[in-house]
Amino acid sequence: MPRVISGLGGFLLTPVALGVTIYGGTLLQRGFSRSLSISEDPLGILLLFLGGLLLLGVAFLGALSGLGPVLGGLVWGVLPGVGFLLSPRDVMSVIYDIGGSGLGVGLVTWLVMGALVGSGFLLIGAGLVGTLARRRSNRV
Repeated sequence: MPRVISGLGGFLLTPVALGVTIYGGTLLQRGFSRSLSISEDPLGILLLFLGGLLLLGVAFLGALSGLGPVLGGLVWGVLPGVGFLLSPRDVMSVIYDIGGSGLGVGLVTWLVMGALVGSGFLLIGAGLVGTLARRRSNRV
């Protein structure tokens, strides 16, 4: 049962966490480009931190089973990043069709900068560390 909870949690929570983080960053970027200040957009700051906390929750799912963070990182981080490297125009077209301009700009920025791939690998690492820690818990 812990693997199911972790797997479903990682698969379902990761895109929400990444989307909230990316959208919050996009709001802050827009505000900053207008007035060179991020203090104008408290919603962007709130969403950025909320998304970060949700990503932390995905990483903590590794305490139940490494499957959740590994699955979330692979499906929602590494694979989209590799897809973008292989066919950037097609991926950008799909992103703007599905996510609209608000989320689309932020997601494309994350893809181009490699932040989505990096986040995916960090979640995979969290899942692997959780698995290794559980296996070695009786050794000191």
